[in-house]
Amino acid sequence: MSTHAADFVGTTHWRLDPERSSIEFQVPAVWGLSTVKGSFSRFHGQLEGSGVELTVEAESIDTANERRDKHLRSADFLDAARHPYIRFAGVMDGDRIQGQLRARGVSLPLDAEAKVRRDGDELEFEVEAVADQRRLGMTWNRLGLVGAPTKMIVTGRLVQDLSRSASQAA
Repeated sequence: MSTHAADFVGTTHWRLDPERSSIEFQVPAVWGLSTVKGSFSRFHGQLEGSGVELTVEAESIDTANERRDKHLRSADFLDAARHPYIRFAGVMDGDRIQGQLRARGVSLPLDAEAKVRRDGDELEFEVEAVADQRRLGMTWNRLGLVGAPTKMIVTGRLVQDLSRSASQAA
């Protein structure tokens, strides 16, 4: 995959296609002997020029364990009732995206590796980042069962938002 999105992004406004994209995470657990994997099902994002934005609904977390998901939505972790969105805003430069991750009302600098390639009228992408969730206030850790850091993987498709691109050109 080409990693120089600036070569083909230009002034086009790109919108994340949630039906063909995913946001997944992996967290070490049980003293590093296992890994909890999960995803978020509701999100939206965009890429315009070098600017990247992603918004995730915290309530949409899914680890295939409803009891654990309920705990992850609680004030011990995401505090979804008070902070319904997890947001990232950053700038893409070559194969890196640097910006701020905001969750639970706390911001954390985040540096991610990005791979982007043009596929016809769409962009295919894969972004990986690692963040220490404890720096976002997620410090609950009974008996050391929850490890750090969390690995995040965002993959999928960006489609041209022709209505937005056209209105900006006018």
